[in-house]
Amino acid sequence: MDKKLLGVDFGDARTGLAMSDLMGFLATACGCIKGGFEKTAQDVAKFAKDNNIGKIVLGHPINMNGTLGPRSEKAQAFAKRLRELTDIEVVLYDERLSTANAHTILNITNTRGAKRKDIIDAMSASLILQSYLDRERENKNG
Repeated sequence: MDKKLLGVDFGDARTGLAMSDLMGFLATACGCIKGGFEKTAQDVAKFAKDNNIGKIVLGHPINMNGTLGPRSEKAQAFAKRLRELTDIEVVLYDERLSTANAHTILNITNTRGAKRKDIIDAMSASLILQSYLDRERENKNG
């Protein structure tokens, strides 16, 4: 791998971002973007271009029973918009339980209040991207 991957946890109010290392082993939370759909799409596309991203991994909120709902439709529309704004590959990746897992981690570390709100989305993006990286590594070695 010669380019980093960008993990994105798209949300209506805040969108979390995480980046991989060049080797594709570790995802690290790297911030949050606030704004509406179009502003967020523009900001994510710019961030990806500025950071030499080779692939964008966008969390795909699939219902626990495997069905697609309104959140899934928004994620698909966001992926489509990112593809229009950049020539970087965008993949949708099942994000079931990523936010719940992020909340569990923050509970264990006793992170509360405003600080918690500021990092939950970036941590979710990191968990989405790490899961994707681990799966890709397993598929290559499996």
